[in-house]
Amino acid sequence: MHIIDRRRDPSGKSLANRQRFIRRSRALVKRAVQEASQKKSIKDIGQGGEISVPAGGVHEPAFRRSGEGGVKEYVLPGNKTHVEGDLIPRPEGGGGSGGYGGDGEDEFRFVLSDEEFMDLFLEDLELPDLAKRQIMGEDQTEPRRAGYRTSGPPSAISIPRTLRNSLSRRIALRRPSPDEVAALEARLAEEERAGASEDVLAATRSEIERQHRRLVAIPFIDPIDVRYRRFDNEPVPVAQAVIFCLMDVSGSMDEHRKDLAKRFYSLLYLFLSRRYRRVEVVFIRHTHEAKEVDEDTFFHSPETGGTIVSTALEAMIAIANDRFPAREWNIYAAQASDGDNLPTDNATSVALLKNVILPMCQYYAYVEVGSRDDSKAGRPGGSTLWRNFELLLGADVPMAMRRVNDRSDIYPVFRELFEKKSARASAAT
Repeated sequence: MHIIDRRRDPSGKSLANRQRFIRRSRALVKRAVQEASQKKSIKDIGQGGEISVPAGGVHEPAFRRSGEGGVKEYVLPGNKTHVEGDLIPRPEGGGGSGGYGGDGEDEFRFVLSDEEFMDLFLEDLELPDLAKRQIMGEDQTEPRRAGYRTSGPPSAISIPRTLRNSLSRRIALRRPSPDEVAALEARLAEEERAGASEDVLAATRSEIERQHRRLVAIPFIDPIDVRYRRFDNEPVPVAQAVIFCLMDVSGSMDEHRKDLAKRFYSLLYLFLSRRYRRVEVVFIRHTHEAKEVDEDTFFHSPETGGTIVSTALEAMIAIANDRFPAREWNIYAAQASDGDNLPTDNATSVALLKNVILPMCQYYAYVEVGSRDDSKAGRPGGSTLWRNFELLLGADVPMAMRRVNDRSDIYPVFRELFEKKSARASAAT
C-alpha cells in the first residue's frame, strides 16, 4: 500500500514531519485492517473495502508560537452570562472538532483494494526459521562474476584489467615513456652546449624522432586492451517448505468445532498461497484412521468416526520420509483438534511427537478448538491431549499451543502463531 500526501507544501512544515505523518497513517490503517478482519467471514477475508481510522491520529504535527506565557485575561464581546471564575459546562452532543454544539468529523475513511487489504493483513506474518535452502534450477537466478570479455556496455568496463592489458602491450612493444623522450631531449641540449659534432647531434635528433614516431604508433590504450566484466546467471538456493495440516474430523468434533478448525486452516492456506511460492501443503484428515486428501475433501467431506490422534502423526511421518526429506525441506505442521483422544493412544502420540516429528520440524502449531461454553467456563486444565502435549513445551522446542473457542479468537491466535520474530520481540519490549 502506498499513501500519497497530495497537500500543497505549507510554510513552516518540514519534509521529516510529512514523512512521519505518512508512516503514522499507515500504522493506523494497518491496525484498522486487523480489527476489521476479525469481523469478516472466511470467504470475505481477502476482500478490501472501507477502513476507518480516528481523525486525531492523522493530523500533521506542527510547531506553534506559544507567546510570552503566563496567565492571560481576555475580554470577549457579547458575553452576558459568565463572569471571571465561572466554570463553563461541556456542551452536549457533537463530536470531533466541531466546537460548541456543532457536528464534527471523527473518522477518516480509506477504501482499500483486495490486494492492499491482504498486503497489510499479512505484512508481519512469516513461517518461522525458514532456513534450509536448495538449488531448484528454475527461474530464480542472480548474476555472478564470471571473468572478462572483449565487448559489452560502457558501464561494464573494467578499468583495472584494461590498464593492466595496456601496460603489458606497451612493455612488450617497447613503447618509450615520456621520461625517456625527455631524457633524450635533455641530452641533445647538453650536446649542443658542449659543441658536439654534427654527426653526434644528427644521431641524437634521429633517435628523438624515432621515439616520437613510436609514441604515436603505439597508443597508450588500444581497443584490444579494453576488457568488460562478464556476468553469468546462476541459480539461487531457494527455501522450500511443506506444511502438514492435520484435522480431527471425529464424532466429537461437532459443527461448531469443525467450523473453527476449517476457518483456521482456510486462513492458513490463504496466507501460504499469497506469501510463498515454494510451499507445499499436505492435507490429512483423521478419525480412528488417517489419510491424505485433496483440498476439497479436506474442507468439505462429511466423514466422521472415532478418534486416534497417532494415526495422523504416523501418516505425516510416512509422507515426510517418502516425499519431503528433512535435510532438504523446511517442515511445518498445524494440528487442529478438540483434544478428545483414545486414552491409551495419548502416550503413543506424545512419543511420536517428541522423538520423531519435533526433531524434524521447524515449527509445530497445535490449536485446540472448543465450544462457546468452554470459553465461559474457562476449562483451565484443557483436554487430556492438551495436558500431555503441554509437557513437551520448552524454550528450545519448536512448538506452540493455543485454544480457540469462538470465531473471534481465530485471527488473534493465527497472528500469535505466525507473527514475525522482529514484531514479536518489539511487542515484548
